Amino acid sequence: MMLTFSVFPSPKVSDTVVEPYNATLSVHQLVENADECMVLDNEALYDICFRTLKLSTPSFGDLNHLISATMSGVTCCLRFPGQLNSDLRKLAVNLIPFPRLHFFMVGFAPLTSRGSQQYISLTVPELTQQMWDAKNMMCAADPRHGRYLTASAMFRGKMSTKEVDEQMINVQNKNSSYFVEWIPNNVKSSVCDIPPRGLKMASTFVGNSTSIQEMFRRVSEQFTAMFRRKAFLHWYTGEGMDEMEFTEAESNMNDLVSEYQQYQDATADDEGEYEDGAEENYEA
Repeated sequence: MMLTFSVFPSPKVSDTVVEPYNATLSVHQLVENADECMVLDNEALYDICFRTLKLSTPSFGDLNHLISATMSGVTCCLRFPGQLNSDLRKLAVNLIPFPRLHFFMVGFAPLTSRGSQQYISLTVPELTQQMWDAKNMMCAADPRHGRYLTASAMFRGKMSTKEVDEQMINVQNKNSSYFVEWIPNNVKSSVCDIPPRGLKMASTFVGNSTSIQEMFRRVSEQFTAMFRRKAFLHWYTGEGMDEMEFTEAESNMNDLVSEYQQYQDATADDEGEYEDGAEENYEA
């Protein structure tokens, strides 16, 4: 299994001019060769540091602290015993309905700055509420603009699996319009007994949402603007790359966006009048 944590370009801040090229060429490879890809971006992480953690000048150390908490949460069931175990294969089987759509948004709760963990104590409902919060997502795509194909909630600490299951059912019932109806019960949960250091309970969120297409679409637009003028292309062709590779990567990225859109609009009953009515309701 190949799981990647990939940092994508941020919407407003760019530290490299050729970012759109690099990201598009990378996605081309990630679509074909990675099994699961957790999408991160620095701007979303900065926002969490500013808004939630109230850090006035976050450093890369603070951003890495958030990423490491999420990485640890995703892989904790491989390393520690638990009541309801999960591993990377189980995660993939439950989260990937179609092989190409394996780009996930991740979140973590409780969000704490380095060194302040011992003051935080949350209940399962509070953790659930925080982990599903759009402001907690570590990539610049808003899950409220799309629908969840699938999601996974990984809890850590001493808690009852019954309470976890109740909370997950509760989330799906309350927000049913944000979940596709043609995959029933599409939230997987797991419980690991050992909490992170300094916390009594924690939870990690991994969601396969169609709104991730916002990110690909944004990168694709920037890519097209530069590639149309063949700007900076000589640096790549000079190293032995071919223009055709760029065209291929661009069309692969656009196909990915179309696929996400197609499944966002799909309904359980894919023909007849019902479909038209359902789509109209969703648009409203």
